[in-house]
Order: sequence, then C-alpha cells, then structure tokens
Amino acid sequence: MMPEPQESKPVPTDHHGHVHLCNGGVSVVFALESNRLPAVVYWGGELPAATAGEVVATAAPAVLNSSFDQPRSVSIAPTTFQGWSGTPALVCHRGGVPASRVVLVAVESDRTSAVFTLRDHALGLGIRLEYRIDPAGVLTALARITNLAPAGEPVDVGAVRILLPVPARAAELLDFTGRWSGERRPQRSPLTDGTRLRASRRGRPGHDAAFVTVIGTRHFGFRDGEIWAVHVAWSGNSEQLVERLPEGAGSLTALIGGAELLEPGELRLAPGEEYTGPPVLFAWSDGGLDGISRRFHQHARARPNHPSSPRPLVLNTWEAVYFDHDFGRLTDLAKRAAAIGVERFVLDDGWFRGRRSDAAGLGDWTVDTEVWPRGLAELADLVHGLGMQFGLWVEPEMVNLDSDLARDHPEWILGLDDAMPLSWRHQFVLDIAQPDAWSYLYRSIDEIVSRYQVDFLKWDHNRDVHGAVDRASGALRGRAQTLAASELMDALTRTHPGLEIEACASGGGRADLGILAHAHRVWTSDTNDPIERQWIQRWTGLLLPPEVVGAHVGPAQAHTTHRESSLSLRLATALFAHAGIEWDLTACSDGERATLTAWAALYRQLRPLLHGGVTVHADDLDDGAVLEGVVSEDGRHALFAWMRIGTSATAHTPRVRFPGLRCDVDYALRTRTEIGPASRHQVADPAWFPAPGMSAAVSGGLLTGAGVPLPQLNPGQVLLLELLAGAEPPA
Repeated sequence: MMPEPQESKPVPTDHHGHVHLCNGGVSVVFALESNRLPAVVYWGGELPAATAGEVVATAAPAVLNSSFDQPRSVSIAPTTFQGWSGTPALVCHRGGVPASRVVLVAVESDRTSAVFTLRDHALGLGIRLEYRIDPAGVLTALARITNLAPAGEPVDVGAVRILLPVPARAAELLDFTGRWSGERRPQRSPLTDGTRLRASRRGRPGHDAAFVTVIGTRHFGFRDGEIWAVHVAWSGNSEQLVERLPEGAGSLTALIGGAELLEPGELRLAPGEEYTGPPVLFAWSDGGLDGISRRFHQHARARPNHPSSPRPLVLNTWEAVYFDHDFGRLTDLAKRAAAIGVERFVLDDGWFRGRRSDAAGLGDWTVDTEVWPRGLAELADLVHGLGMQFGLWVEPEMVNLDSDLARDHPEWILGLDDAMPLSWRHQFVLDIAQPDAWSYLYRSIDEIVSRYQVDFLKWDHNRDVHGAVDRASGALRGRAQTLAASELMDALTRTHPGLEIEACASGGGRADLGILAHAHRVWTSDTNDPIERQWIQRWTGLLLPPEVVGAHVGPAQAHTTHRESSLSLRLATALFAHAGIEWDLTACSDGERATLTAWAALYRQLRPLLHGGVTVHADDLDDGAVLEGVVSEDGRHALFAWMRIGTSATAHTPRVRFPGLRCDVDYALRTRTEIGPASRHQVADPAWFPAPGMSAAVSGGLLTGAGVPLPQLNPGQVLLLELLAGAEPPA
C-alpha cells in the first residue's frame, strides 16, 4: 500500500502548474493544465526545482498539419477521448457506455508521492492514480478503479494501464523470451513506430515472460547508455508494452508501461466495489543496465518481505534421489550435507500419499505411510539435530486425477462443466479461489508444517493455467487464482512467522516482484547446467538481487542438457546467487566433497558481500568471455568471476576493465582457490598476475581505466578474483 501524502493541494488552473517528484537522483514531472488531465512531461535524472518549472513551460509541442487544432497532450490516462490514437490506458464501460468524460478532481502531493483523483461523473466511475518514487529512484505506480454508482449495472473493467512517456533518444528496445530450462533469453531490436505488446495469458508470467521491458539510447550496454525500464509486479496474466506513433506522445516520443491483463468479462465491479491494479515499477538510469539493476535491487531490498537473515546454503534432494525416498539413503545424504556445511535440507517431490511418479498424488497432502511408515518426524528430527533447517516440496495449486482429492471433489478442478481441460504433466489446476478448496489446502499444509517443524516450502507450479473457469458458473478465475495463491502463502507465513517459501514454476516460470511480495526466493530454472545458468542468472539479475535467486551445484553431467562441465564453473555459477547443492553427495569422490566443503565456507564468508553489494558486468569482451561480480556499496571490497564460456579468436586476453571499482583506491587482488584450479590456454599468466596464495597491489585507476590483461582460460574454466582496499600503492 502506498502511504497517503501529507499535503493536499487544490487543482491548479494555471497552465504552469506542476507536480515534481524527486528521490534517488531521479525526477518525474507532471504538468497540470487547465481543462486537461495531468501529463508526464519529464522522467529522468534529477532536476532543480526551477528547471522542472521550465520543462513544464516548454512542454507544449507545435500544432501539426492535419491534426488537432491545439498542441497534443498525452495524459496519465490517455484514451481516444483525449486525442490519443494508441493503446488506451483505461478501458471501462457500463452497459456498453465507455468511460469518456474523465476529469481531474483532486491532486495530493509531496516531494516523493502524488495521487491524482479522476472522475467520470456521467458513468459514476472513480479513478485514483498513485505514484511514489523511493530512495532507489524507482517509481511505483498503481491504479484504483471504483464503481461509485449507488445502484444499477456493474462496471466492466477491461484494462487499466500505467504508461509513462520517454524522449526521442530512446531508440533501442530490449525484452526477454525463453522456454523451460532456458529462461530469460534477451531480444533486442530498434524501436520503431507501432506497438510492441508482450502479453502473458498463462496464469503465471511463464518461461517466455517479457520480465523487464527496457528502452535506451543506441548501443546501450551494462555500463553505458541512458535507459528507461518497466516491470509489472504481478504473478498472473500481465502485459508490458512500448508504443511509438508518428506524431509522438505529446512533447515526448514514445510510451512504456504495463498492467494486469484482464480477459473480457473477468472483472465486473458491482456498485461500491473497487479494483486495485498491481504495482507497475519504472526505473531510469544513465549508467547502463547495471544502473537499472542497482535501482531495482535497492528497491527490492527495502521491501518488507525481503529476507533479512543470511541466506542458508541449501541441499535439495531432487537430482539426488528423485522419487526414490529410501530413509537410509536420505539419512546418509543429510549427514554428508551437514558435514559439508549445508544449512537447509529440502526433501523434494515424492513424500506424500501415492506419489511414486508425477502421474498421481497431487492434492493429497498427507505423508505416504507406505514409504514413511513412521511419518517424516524421524527425518525432520535428524535434519534439525544436525543443525540444518528442514524443507519440503509442495504444489498446492495443482491436482492429479489419480488422487483422493480429485475423486472426492471433481468440482474443484478448473474447467468447463462438460469437459476436462488439456492435461499437462498429468495434472490439472485446482480452483483454489473456492473457499472450501482454499481452506482444505491451508489446513493440510498448516498441519504438515506444524507437525514436522518445517522451515521452508519449495512451492511449485508446474503448468500454465489455461481454461481457468469455474466449473459450476463458467466464470473466469485467472485473477482470482493468482490472488488466492498469494493469500494462501501469506496465511501460512502469518501462522508460521519463521517459514520461508520459494516460488518455483517448472523452474523460472514465476520469477517476478509480484510473487516475491509473498515468497522469499525464486527457483531460477530447472537446469543446473552452468553454461545455461550463466545467461539465465545474468538476465534474472537485471531485476532480482542475488540473495533471492536460487542456484544449485549439480553433478558433472547436467540433468537437462547432458553437457559436462568443470566443478569450478558449477561452483562459481552458484556462488553468485542464493547458493545450494542438487547432487547425490553419496556418489561424490573424497576430493569433490573436500572442494564442496571449502566452497561452502567461502559462501558463508562472502555472503554479506554477495547478498548486499552492487552487481556489475563488464562490457567490451569477446562473446566467449565473462567478467561479472559484486562490489560493496563503499567500493572497498569486491569479488569477480573471470570466465571463459567459449573459445576466443585472439591468442591472448587484451586489457580488461573492472566495472564498479573506485579509481581513488588501491586494491590487493588475489585468486580465491577454494573452487579448484582453472586450466589455461597459455604457457604462463601475465607477469603482473599473482600466483596462487599471493596477492598483487593494483590501483583502482588502472583497473577501471586502462584495465589489465587477464589469463587466457580454456573454455569452461573460471577464476575467482577478490579485491580488498588498503593495498600498498604499486611501484
């Protein structure tokens, strides 16, 4: 909820009137014009108060040929009735009569927040648009729509979009697509006239989610360029869009924004009812993509649900045992995990009644006594006794037909009354918006959490929500399903304050700041292949800070791709996130377990830096090289991973610049060898580079300016480079 602003101002009639929001080095300026709705005339770097007024005074563009007889103004709620020919922000009607006579009736504002109250008096519709800019410079906007009519027909709400204009120098577009085990694939193109609309109708964002939509100046990179970005913090059906018309958007050029996606007939407001849309987050940076991620990370870390305790090292049993829940084997696995330094042991799929494969059991949330004749207490007590947290896998929103729940309550399965929807992984969607179904799930999971003192739930969601209609009434349930799942998570964490939840959706199909208002981390992808993970985690980190991004070390041969990779690359990839292990430790060699133990200690040592610092990426590298890291807020401590993913066309590595460091600080650089050695594609390292166990004194000016030559590694190899301030200045 956005705090109510303290200061209330009358609606200005002077065309020079404006509202100027400013925080975190970012300004947003709204022009308040007589007889027109407010319009955003500036969004970018911080402006002095006087300059904000000048921007408003010079905002009106020329009057065009073959156009309106006055300057165009694209308001905060543009529709065709205000002269906007693009995608409308507001689509509402009562009995077929659309919202058309929207006027401004009140403005409330202070330095960091503004609320604009609009009315369509003829339709009996109230619209409240709220904006707040936080210390991270992230602008959060949301809309509230109220049916103010005391009686009569309901109001049908089709869309409530939040849109902001951007200037002409925003010339390139970046968003994302993907698939199962290949999430967050970037798509980049020039910004052209027309509408770029990315809509998800999957009941979850999906593996192909737009995720974050970015537009920026030409050739923007991680460290360079001016960028405007949007993210819809909603974990159901949603849309993000960028739109440019030949006549522009008022004094600016294009619009960027988003909304919850509402299907026709899905949202009808009875008299007195209100709809609140999801938060839409906007971020600006003149420091490239890393500048955008820094703002989003600061915003996420300030949210009340963001985890504040150290992120425990996890072991998940899935790729170790799958459905083979043998108590002796799991006992051995737990003991080996504790010896390595694991802090959270998670029993994955297969513990509940009838669950010997993915074809049965979903919905029956009681322990399978054939596999666990004494329940889970013996394993839970062992795990807790070893000093680890105990976690379980659940998938509450789904059901198998081969389950007692489906046999007892077929009316709880979403779908048409005379036909079942298409199955997906042998499962169907449970209508958890039905109060009885929701209560059943709450009671069942609450009992399991209470009885076994469960510390953590891996909450999966393994199919898209298609055909989401109530079986009895035929009413659409997509939005209700998302709200019910969120409330179920909230109810369980209210009852069990120490309980943490991971949002998993066939991997990374539900990774967004909407679900992270209710959960504490996301499972980034079902692939643990470190080559795939490098790109998936890199782009997931554009929005989400590393401490909420789950990443596990798997066996040498990846479960999903069957590619083999070095242990050091697997360890380094997981290190730069919320780290864990998904590997049968009983099959590891003594040497592998020793390396895992050293890596676990390194993770615990560097956790404050990794989960509290600034994520950075180097530009200007060949396609096969990666230099990325985390730098402390004061710039005095950093950890970088220098990786070679593919071969290089050059015989040696040229000078590489380290991003994010301070040019006025001298650093001691050393290689952290806990993850094991890295093989080189050379006879010897550059002369300046420190030998293992040694450090080199290097100035920040050199590292950030000219850069330094780094060892030429073989593909699949990685070096961890730690930098600490306070070194003696180099000779």
